[in-house]
Amino acid sequence: MTLVAADSSTSTLTQSEARAEDQTQKFVLTLSCGERAGIVQAVTTFLFERGFNIDEHQQFDDGLRQTLHLRTSFSGSADHTPESLQEEFGPIADRFDMKFSFHDQTKQRILVMVSKFGHCLNDLLFRWRGGSLGGDIALIVSNHETHRAMAEATGLPFIYLPVTAETKSDAERRLLELVDEHNIDLVVLARYMQVLSDDLCRSLEGRAINIHHSFLPGFKGARPYHQAYDRGVKLVGATAHYVTAELDEGPIIEQEVIRVDHSYGPTALSTVGQDAEALALSRAVRWHCEHRVLLDQTSTVVFR
Repeated sequence: MTLVAADSSTSTLTQSEARAEDQTQKFVLTLSCGERAGIVQAVTTFLFERGFNIDEHQQFDDGLRQTLHLRTSFSGSADHTPESLQEEFGPIADRFDMKFSFHDQTKQRILVMVSKFGHCLNDLLFRWRGGSLGGDIALIVSNHETHRAMAEATGLPFIYLPVTAETKSDAERRLLELVDEHNIDLVVLARYMQVLSDDLCRSLEGRAINIHHSFLPGFKGARPYHQAYDRGVKLVGATAHYVTAELDEGPIIEQEVIRVDHSYGPTALSTVGQDAEALALSRAVRWHCEHRVLLDQTSTVVFR
């Protein structure tokens, strides 16, 4: 057997590259503003002057609303922080009247709320444990004890927060305390069957996502899949949207659809619908956590 000595220069180069990679930080810039010439040039020049490399760039020019939406992922020196970039970018943002933000690789912390239906929670937990959710689930809050075992099997805190007409305001106050205590970035209503108050919706504006059991508008109220069966629907869908004070009227992030036919009874429709709900919600959560969703008045721009 012949032994070949390793090339020391190659080994040293590899180690140097590894050290350089360790010192590289990844960032994301998102911005929205009115359409004007020179915006993209200003952004790319800003990044070039600081030695950044653009890894991914997406933009949408809305000709109807005369607005520009942009998401740029870039990497470079770890000496920078989102806060320092935010400050340095300020003069450019002022010039173009931009709404903008910088983000690093810090994962969004998620609080999941659930009631008795556990399919969305189960799907979120599976994706989180597999590393494909895009954020970190920090705790689970429920107005029922139904899914305590599921939550605790993953090692996550499970907070039982019952809600009645008399205790609703206290429960919502406690929820906001939990958001602060656990540094929560995103609240996910994974079939949480309680209507949030207007004040709570405003407190969580832009950082709370709900899943609805149909396309919006759709079958509202109780027993939606029985209503769907009675009307002979041919498509079952689900809608993930941001929570607003207007019930089920928030900006839509994602919708999923599955074709069905006359042979699907209420139970089969419910099963298919749960699949659609889990898919739409997990995508919406991931895209939000990856800073791919930009609010545009009552709608969204989603850079997939």
